[in-house]
Amino acid sequence: MLPPVLIVEDDTKLARIVKAYLEGADFRTVHASTVCEALQKAETELPLAVVLDLGLPDGSGEELCQSLKELGDFPVIMLTAKSSEDERIAGFALGADDYMVKPASPRELVCRLKAVLKRYAAGSSSVDSISSFNSGALILNSVRHQISRDGHPLSVTPTEFKLLQILATSPGRTFTRDELVSRALGYQFEGYDRSIDAHIKNLRHKIENDPRSPQYLKTVYGVGYLFAGERDAL
Repeated sequence: MLPPVLIVEDDTKLARIVKAYLEGADFRTVHASTVCEALQKAETELPLAVVLDLGLPDGSGEELCQSLKELGDFPVIMLTAKSSEDERIAGFALGADDYMVKPASPRELVCRLKAVLKRYAAGSSSVDSISSFNSGALILNSVRHQISRDGHPLSVTPTEFKLLQILATSPGRTFTRDELVSRALGYQFEGYDRSIDAHIKNLRHKIENDPRSPQYLKTVYGVGYLFAGERDAL
């Protein structure tokens, strides 16, 4: 039996609708209406994914997102009334793998959840399971869905892993933001190209010795990003 999708939503009517659509798509679900209840349920049974409302009655949905990410490696889709571009980018910076603005289509939510899980599965089952760069200083393990720096495993989101994997597959090649949105996020919507910047910022803080002077993730101004690591010989 697959783990459940955890729906964190204090609007009972909306939670019932989301639950019905997800279960209609053969997902098992559990529902929590508060930060406390969400953490309890996630600790009891690690979720397959989380659909997270940011406006919760007993605490910050943003802080809950960070706490959930510390429990395990699963995608989080934020479902919220916060609609500005800066707020969306802030959501991605917290580790969200997708972001939907209310009122959101439950059918679209199902499609996005499937897309996020597909990216996660693809990243976990790559044929080229281990890639090593700069004399083993940076290692990507696609079977374990893990990045290690200087021998220490890093905590990364599925989207962060997929993004680095795409860039590291072609060292020295410049990828536009639109390309990275399409390949890492799996869709193309206006304004989502800037979400890539938030993911790159997160990755730099995790894999770079000095995020302000990156060794691996280089900005190509006005275009996008490239990976500058040197692949080790097998």
